[in-house]
Amino acid sequence: MSSIESDQSCVHIRWMIRRDMPSVLAIEGQSFEFPWTEEEFIRCLRQRDCIGMVAERNEEVAGFMIYELHKTRIHILSFAVHPDFRRQMVGTAMVEKLVSKLAYQRRNRIVLEVRETNLAAQLFFRQLGFRATGVLKSFYEDTPEDAFLMQYRQAEEAAFDDAQKRIAS
Repeated sequence: MSSIESDQSCVHIRWMIRRDMPSVLAIEGQSFEFPWTEEEFIRCLRQRDCIGMVAERNEEVAGFMIYELHKTRIHILSFAVHPDFRRQMVGTAMVEKLVSKLAYQRRNRIVLEVRETNLAAQLFFRQLGFRATGVLKSFYEDTPEDAFLMQYRQAEEAAFDDAQKRIAS
């Protein structure tokens, strides 16, 4: 494979913009039984600490994530990859982007809720170092289904090393 071909197949993560909304809504609809509406996305993204990002592959929106910044954590509100791009490192690249935003003694963990019936998501996040830390009974408004609270916590040693590297440079 030439370097040009491999560059084209790379995942590029960037801020979500208004013109991404049709692609995001399509991915949302293909990924969830009870998808968010455009109004729900817009309402969420208008909040001060709510951020939307998309993953592109070959200049096509392949996935997205919506998350909130809190004082000590990043909270993933919605996360999905287009079915045609699953198992191609798109989701992993998005999680790695979030992990890179963690900082020692600041935001040191990522949390999200995963439906108890969404085994694929549970396994995906577990593979990336997330652990189930609790069960939220009847969490969803649309069903009586429970959710697993999953969390990724930055290893203190790695965080400390990163902080020292930043100080040294």
